[in-house]
Amino acid sequence: MDFQKILVPITGLEETDEETIKMACWLAKKSKSKIFVMYVIAVKRSLPLDVEIESEISRAESVLDRAEQISEKEDCEVETDLLQAREVAPTIVDEAIEKKVDLILMGVKYKARFGQFQLGSIVPYVLKNAPCRVILYSQ
Repeated sequence: MDFQKILVPITGLEETDEETIKMACWLAKKSKSKIFVMYVIAVKRSLPLDVEIESEISRAESVLDRAEQISEKEDCEVETDLLQAREVAPTIVDEAIEKKVDLILMGVKYKARFGQFQLGSIVPYVLKNAPCRVILYSQ
């Protein structure tokens, strides 16, 4: 498969983000793709959408800096983006549409709830609404 643009939403889970970025770099090298790494700050409805929550912004910038460091070690270039939105999942889909990506690569961590594997709410929404292929990466 040949992908020209890859979108990698990251969450701040170090191990998952690192492995997902490495996978994106591996895919990008094979097809000379452009990688977009994004982090979404979910803003509560009780706050204005453009509110600056310093602790969240600081954390997000740190996570994105780490993503750049990982990609540099992999000899790969990424473009990072920090977004604020009410909902994370629709923002990922909107960003994929806007950037006209061929692939969304999402890292998922195994979560069991009541003995059942759970994907949460973000992954199913992206799988259902994505305008392109989606690869879920779990280590």
